[in-house]
Amino acid sequence: MSSAAPTARENGVSERAIRTTDRVRLPRRARLVAAVTRHRADLLVGLAFVVLAGWLTHGLWPDPTGRVLALNPEDQVLYEWFLTVDARALLGDFGLHTDRLNAPDGVNLMANTSVVALGLLFAPVTLVFGAPVTFALLAAGNLAATATAWYLLFARLLRVHRLAAVLGGALCGFGPGMVSQTNSHLHMTAQWLLPVVVWLVVRLLRAADGTGRAGPDRRRLVTSAVGLAAVVCVQVFVGEEVLFLAAVTLLVMAATMAAVDRDLTRRALPAFVGGMALATGLALLVLARPLWLQFAGPLGVADGMFSPHYFSADLRSWWAVSPLTLLGDERSAELTTGPAEYNTFLGWPLLVVTAGCALWLRRCPLALACLAGILVMGTLSLGPEVVHSGEGTGLPGPYALLAGLPVVDGALPMRFALAVPPLAATILVLALDRTLRAGRRARRLALVTAGVVLLPLVPTPLPTAARTPVPEFVTAGHWRTCVEPGGVLVPVPLATPKDPWPMRWSTAADAAFGMPEGFFIGPHGRGGSAAMGVAPRPTAALLAEVARSGLRPVVGENQRRRAAEDVRHWGASCVVLAVATAHADSLRLTLEALYGPSSRVADAWIWRV
Repeated sequence: MSSAAPTARENGVSERAIRTTDRVRLPRRARLVAAVTRHRADLLVGLAFVVLAGWLTHGLWPDPTGRVLALNPEDQVLYEWFLTVDARALLGDFGLHTDRLNAPDGVNLMANTSVVALGLLFAPVTLVFGAPVTFALLAAGNLAATATAWYLLFARLLRVHRLAAVLGGALCGFGPGMVSQTNSHLHMTAQWLLPVVVWLVVRLLRAADGTGRAGPDRRRLVTSAVGLAAVVCVQVFVGEEVLFLAAVTLLVMAATMAAVDRDLTRRALPAFVGGMALATGLALLVLARPLWLQFAGPLGVADGMFSPHYFSADLRSWWAVSPLTLLGDERSAELTTGPAEYNTFLGWPLLVVTAGCALWLRRCPLALACLAGILVMGTLSLGPEVVHSGEGTGLPGPYALLAGLPVVDGALPMRFALAVPPLAATILVLALDRTLRAGRRARRLALVTAGVVLLPLVPTPLPTAARTPVPEFVTAGHWRTCVEPGGVLVPVPLATPKDPWPMRWSTAADAAFGMPEGFFIGPHGRGGSAAMGVAPRPTAALLAEVARSGLRPVVGENQRRRAAEDVRHWGASCVVLAVATAHADSLRLTLEALYGPSSRVADAWIWRV
C-alpha cells in the first residue's frame, strides 16, 4: 500500500477507494491465508497425527488389495464387504436389510457392525478404488482423526498448554486399546465424534447454567440440543457400542459433578435435563425405525451373542504393557482374548501417575468426575467375576449387576476399558498444564514424568501379510456369464465365519450379486438367539468337508437330490470353483457328481444350475 499510494493519488484515486477495492478483490484469499496462519499449529499437530497413523498402518499401503492385517484378517474381510454394500447407496441400491449375503433370507445391517455412515461417506472411494483402499484409509484415518479431535477439545474447551493437549490427544487416539482395535474393528476406532459429543454436552450445560444472565440461554440451549441429537444419530450409524460406552461414562461424570458442585446443580439441573430431553426426543424421531429394525425387525437380534465371562478383562492386564507397543511383552497376550482386544494394557506407570495427578487435583470437579469414570468403567471391564492371571478369583465383578440387561449385554465387558484413556488423558492434561505454566524445574519434572508414562505405550506398526488374490473370473467380470446382477452365485467352498474369504468375491464385484450363508450376526442360534453365521445346508457342509480333508465322498442319488434342493433354496444361478482353491480337483469331481459336467471360464469352473 505504501508504494501504491502515491501512484493512486497522482491518478486521482483515493486511498479509501483502494482499500475498498482490495477488500472486494481479495477477501477469499485473505481469509484463507489468515485462517491458515491462525490455525497453523493445529494443522501441524493434525498432520503429525496423520503421519503417525500412516506409519502404524504402512504395511497395507503398497498394495491394499493384496495385503491384510495379519492379526485379524477375517474381520477385515467382513468390514470390506460392509463398506462395499454401504457404497451401493450411490448406485441407488441400499437398505438396512440386504439380500447380498445369506441368500435368500439376507442380513439385517443394523444388527451388525456395518459402519453405514463410514461406508456412505467413503462410497466414491470404494466404487472407484475398491473397498480394501477404503479400509486402509479408515484404519489410519480413525486413529489420526480421533487424536486430532481430542487435541482440539483439550486445547479449545479446557484452554490448556498446547503441548499438554498434544500429549492428551495422542493418548486418546493412539493408546493401546485404539491401536489394538485397529486390527479390523472400524466401528470401535471411529471415535472422532466423541469429543464433539462432549463439547455439545458442555455447551448445553453452560447454556443451562446461565451465569451472569437472568436465566438459562434458551437459544444456545436449543441449538446445543439439536446439534447433540444430530451427532448422536450419525454415531449410531458409525458405531453404537462406542456411543453406549460414552453415554455411560458421561452419566457417571454428570452424577459426580452434581454431587461435588451443588451450586451448579441447583442452577443448571432443570434446564440441562430439559435440553437433554429435547436432544433425546429429536434423536429418537430419527432413530426409532432403525432401532426397531435392529432389535425387533426381520433378522434382528435383541440379545448379545458373546459370553461376558469370556470377554472380561484380566485384572493383571491393567498394569501389563501391550505386545503392540515399543516395550511390549508377547507373554502379555495371554491376558486377553486376542490381539484386537488389548483394551486394558495401560501399564503401571500411567496408572500410578494418573492416580497421583487426581490426588493433586482433588479440588477440581472435572478431575474428580474423570476419576469416578475411571473407577466405574475400569471395574465394569472386569466382567461378572474378577479374573487374575487367567484364573477366577470367585469375587463378583460390578458387571454382574448389569448382566442380562437389554442393550448392555451387547457390549463386551472388556471394552468398557476403552473409556479409561480419554479420562486419564484429561487428568494428565490438567496436571501437565498446571506444571508447564509453573517454574522451569516444575516443567522439566513434568516432561520427564510424561515421557516415563507414555514411552511404554508408544505403538509399533501393525503386522500385515499377503492374502490370496480374488479369481480373475470375478475381477474381470466373467461372473456375468453365469449370474445376472442381483442374482445369487455360490462360491465353493461357501463363506463361513471362520473362513469368510469367498466374501471377497462379492467385494471385488461391488456386491453386484448375492451369496448364500457367510459371516454375519443373525438370530440363527438356539431358540432364535443371536449367532454368528447360519447352520450350513447339507451341500455346503459336504463341500466344506471336502475342502478341509481333500477326500472325495461317495455321491449318491440322495446327495444329488439335496444338492438340487439347496440351490433352489438359495435361488442360485450358478456354482463356481476357483482353479487355485485348495483340493480343487477333489472339489471339482464332487461338484460334477452333484451337478454334472462343468465349464471352464478364465480361472474358474462353473456349473449353471
